[in-house]
Amino acid sequence: MNKNSLYDVTVLTDRRYLNPTEIDIYTQNVLNEDYALLDAMKAEGLKVHRTNWDNDDFDWTSTNHIIFRTTWDYFDRFPEFSIWLEKVSKLTKLINPKELIYWNIDKHYLIDLDKKGVRIPNTYFIEKGDKRSLSEICGKKNWTEFILKPVISGAARHTYKFKLEAASKHEAIFKELIASEGMMIQEFQDQIMTKGEVAFMVFGGKYSHAVLKQAKQGDFRVQDDFGGTISNYTPSEDEIKFIEHAVSKCIPVPVYARIDVIWNNENELCIGEIELIEPELWFRMNKSAAQSCARAVLNHIN
Repeated sequence: MNKNSLYDVTVLTDRRYLNPTEIDIYTQNVLNEDYALLDAMKAEGLKVHRTNWDNDDFDWTSTNHIIFRTTWDYFDRFPEFSIWLEKVSKLTKLINPKELIYWNIDKHYLIDLDKKGVRIPNTYFIEKGDKRSLSEICGKKNWTEFILKPVISGAARHTYKFKLEAASKHEAIFKELIASEGMMIQEFQDQIMTKGEVAFMVFGGKYSHAVLKQAKQGDFRVQDDFGGTISNYTPSEDEIKFIEHAVSKCIPVPVYARIDVIWNNENELCIGEIELIEPELWFRMNKSAAQSCARAVLNHIN
């Protein structure tokens, strides 16, 4: 450990949540989650700090590690964020590590998981600059319904659900997006609207707790931003084995992870996403979770 360092760990947020003057329920949840982890790390004997990732006045050499928590503007400011990430990685250590962050930023990581035997939904990637129409691309897939979204995204940004005959309605936005970023289409999994999606929290490679996310009636987006609901979920042993197997295929094994799992159209578990950068970890749904995460951080540092 660098004895000259002031902080063992700095928790990263975005500027909206550093010292907010107006606090709604959403912002209060952000603050509760961040401070739950700060308090848990303090209880483990760590010196901690919290700031926004784009704080130009902060000396990044004054902290041994930075941990990404509520940096929820990074995908809207990705060019700026990527430059900052490269710079700061030379000044301090990142949790999760730099190689995992770069791997997880782009949803092409799903291909790697698939090759390692981790089940994912049927997925097809469309690279930036592709000149084909959306209708042409979708017409070559034997799927009934489609999900279109960017390969770098979050909070359902530019996520669209449609049937093949309606693909033409999304041509304009697709043409605009594909000119500047990669996109992906997936076969829509019907059970997202009935069973929902389960988010599994994993610390140090081991399951901690899970929540069930369900969309409001008639919608497919489970995020609470779109009216989705959240409840505690008790998984089966097979489900825990499935998600711990998926995490084990991340190299290195992440300090913290959220594994979003759905049921495909064959009623099989599959990975919707693995979130390793700044996932909501639902500490408020499990009293011991922040402590489990703090211990995983401490084990990683040691």
